[in-house]
Amino acid sequence: MLSWCSASFPGMSLQPYLAPGTYVDADHPAVVEMARVLARDASDEHALVRRCFEFVRDEVKHSWDYQLNPVTLKASEVLLHRTGFCYAKSHLLAALLRANGVPAGLCYQRLSVGERGAPYCLHGLNAVFLKDHGWYRLDARGNKPGVAADFTPPREALAFAIREAAERDLPEIWAEPLPVVIASLQAGATVQDVAANLPDVVLSG
Repeated sequence: MLSWCSASFPGMSLQPYLAPGTYVDADHPAVVEMARVLARDASDEHALVRRCFEFVRDEVKHSWDYQLNPVTLKASEVLLHRTGFCYAKSHLLAALLRANGVPAGLCYQRLSVGERGAPYCLHGLNAVFLKDHGWYRLDARGNKPGVAADFTPPREALAFAIREAAERDLPEIWAEPLPVVIASLQAGATVQDVAANLPDVVLSG
């Protein structure tokens, strides 16, 4: 299947996806330095994006998979502690890409928490604007048995597929995290707290 967002959105400004934000703090000194290290000797844009993606996917542990505290939210916090839920890891990947001048945003899927059916929760991932492709989704949540996300443009290789009607690929590309995601990560004192109150949205239509 071709990428979900293989063409740019008409009239969409890229500037918000290059700017630092409160949670995608691409101007934080530690983020800027790591972005510089990852960009070193990158031969082209794809090589740069791959390095940033693989660093976040492989070197930053998924908080629930590894049962690691503290709960992180800002990109700089994720980089410091080298752990985060999928949402927080997407904040770091967006920040590293923006610090290297590559437009990057935040995307979400609505997925079943279990194998099928309720409850549901949001899953955080990214979209990057590639000069030779347009918007392309990639998922740095971290691989494990049954999850094999990769950077393979123009084809997507995401962590999770949509399996039922109540699950959904949300079409928006956000410059900053959804408020419900921020609230969930801020309210959770531990990874267990966050896992017990994962963010969700009500679908229309």
